[in-house]
Amino acid sequence: MLREVSGSDRRPAATDPLGEALAAAVHRTGARAGCLYLLDQADSVLCLVAMCGAPVETFRPWWRVRLASPGPTPDAVREDRLVWVSCQEEFTRRYPRAAAVTPYRLAFAVAPLRGVRHRWGALLLMWPSSRPARLALRERGRITSGARHITRILDETAPAPVIPDRPRFVAPHHADARQAPAELTAAHLVERLPLGALALDLGGRITFVNTAAAELLGRPTELLLGTQPWESLPWLDTVACMDAYRAAVTSREPFALTVLRPPAQWLDLRLHTDESGTSILVTPRRTADRPSEPTDARDALAGAPGRNRIHLLVYLAAALTETVSVRDVVDLVADQILPPFDAHGMIMSTVEANRIQIIGHQGYDPNVVEQFDGLPADADLTPAGRALATGLPSYFADRAELSRTHPEAPQISDKQAWAFLPLITSGRPIGCFVLAYDRPHRFTASERSILTPLAALIAQALDRARLYDAKHSLAHALQRTLLPPALPAVTGLDVAARYLPASHGIDIGGDFYDLIRLTDTTAAAIIGDVQGHDVTAAALMGQVRTAVHSHATAGATPDQVLARTDRDLNDLRASRFVSCLYAHIDLARHQVTLASAGHPPPLVRHPDNQAHTVDLDPGPPLGIGVGTPSYPLTALPLADGALLALYTDGLVEIPGTDIGRTTDDLAQHLGKASDLPLHDLVNSLVHRTRPANGHTDDIALLLLRPTSGA
Repeated sequence: MLREVSGSDRRPAATDPLGEALAAAVHRTGARAGCLYLLDQADSVLCLVAMCGAPVETFRPWWRVRLASPGPTPDAVREDRLVWVSCQEEFTRRYPRAAAVTPYRLAFAVAPLRGVRHRWGALLLMWPSSRPARLALRERGRITSGARHITRILDETAPAPVIPDRPRFVAPHHADARQAPAELTAAHLVERLPLGALALDLGGRITFVNTAAAELLGRPTELLLGTQPWESLPWLDTVACMDAYRAAVTSREPFALTVLRPPAQWLDLRLHTDESGTSILVTPRRTADRPSEPTDARDALAGAPGRNRIHLLVYLAAALTETVSVRDVVDLVADQILPPFDAHGMIMSTVEANRIQIIGHQGYDPNVVEQFDGLPADADLTPAGRALATGLPSYFADRAELSRTHPEAPQISDKQAWAFLPLITSGRPIGCFVLAYDRPHRFTASERSILTPLAALIAQALDRARLYDAKHSLAHALQRTLLPPALPAVTGLDVAARYLPASHGIDIGGDFYDLIRLTDTTAAAIIGDVQGHDVTAAALMGQVRTAVHSHATAGATPDQVLARTDRDLNDLRASRFVSCLYAHIDLARHQVTLASAGHPPPLVRHPDNQAHTVDLDPGPPLGIGVGTPSYPLTALPLADGALLALYTDGLVEIPGTDIGRTTDDLAQHLGKASDLPLHDLVNSLVHRTRPANGHTDDIALLLLRPTSGA
């Protein structure tokens, strides 16, 4: 019997303009396949909505990509630039974490989709790795042109496109089909061969099956045609089979693997892919050559399963090393572990005072989670308690199995199957990870063999994150005590301030600011930066603030305040230097007198909204310990409506960018934003100069504006 089917699930262009634009971009650039990602603004996640030239299932691990994660697609969207990766070696060098789970030989480009109103997402295009490494100017133009076309469609779409639960397949543009007689002759040729043959289109659907293949696969031809192999043959729905198919599709190189057709038939599959689809040759494996008998059909993958487990574990290990807080660990586990196991929910908990404390969940109703939170960690009451007490995982394929083992466990959720995995580090359980399903689920030996080391990786990351969170809380408490909780009210002076610690470490640093009310018409403003980003820097910052405050209130002039504070630091043998800017504001005379100890000059915006950097003659930083330094004074008018901006270098220092340029840009923005209230302006200034991937230094900013109330 010979059967053949043709066609595609591509929608007509009139009903799917985005799909047509994606197919056009793939065709015009000569790409092998293309992906359209849209940004879910609420969750900051890039979601795959359409794929052209390859089955969407092959891209399942990348259906959702966190915008904050390291990778070419997030980089293109965050930095609004075209990202080009010419080969696997370059991919591994630039994005080692992403490359760990993408071991395929291909080149790709990612173009951002930035519209009039929104950052829409990204266009990802893929080519074989055999293409030239350099992206020609004409090719770059075609890529950006395709991205602009898609962006225009998105801008004109009202309402905005809805992100689907599952991406759709878009058929590529094809050349004219071959003549029917030639097709029929080729089909008869294949039918006469003693080996099985399948043909898959670019969407992964079976378009041709010969009789030998149907017999070897144990499925009637009519039930195979038009389906995807992993749908009509459930025993092919494994991580290893999908990885083999993905490798063949992306690399266009021959790929072979061995599978077990239940109950005992071993089959060799050889995959060959080109621009029209995939051919699969199926041959029976001789009994003498078969691999060792597995315990489950889903585990029966010769060579490939171990490799895929390693890929999964390596990827998650690399990802977990980049987590910092407990929240980071919970979010990563929810995003990266639930999809590969087709799970519908998870709960992560720790144990405190012999009670279970839930620290994160997904796929559970919050009211249900609230009832679980705080339950006793009793081994006889709940499976989580048993896992914590024994350090052993437990698996329940359905509710009946759970009830037999734990009859007193509360049945308050709608889940039907669970894996309870103890989180063990340094030989002690610190919590429990629960993987849950909405329907009964039998946990295979393959799944259990992966879940056990995964739980160990999660435990290590969680233990490290809990320590970080504890240090983080301590650091914030220390920072709050050293920085002024609120600036004093000074009649005739509007003030706004912001402090942001560096976006790494334990969120503590040595930048500081203060405002001191001296008399009814005078005040002192101080801003400074202690060398370092640690507890020692923060402690020294507190000492400097105290010294400056005492000298200022004693009536010292700006240069005397800095000189005396320098002497105090030398007496303390602080071994760290401090930059500082002191401003004495005389509201009655509409004047400010400045003295600088190696600190960046302030900005001033005049009532006519012209802004510029103040020209200062700075003295040396405090605490250098060389001779008796002098701190020259600079006086300038400060009329009503003028604005003085004092800042630390973290606001204007961006790696790879000239500091003079960023300071000038900051001054221009200060001049243009004259209509903003002061507290909105301080936020605008901070976020304008802050890099997309965070800032590497502390930032302090103090704005002062005299008013007519003086």
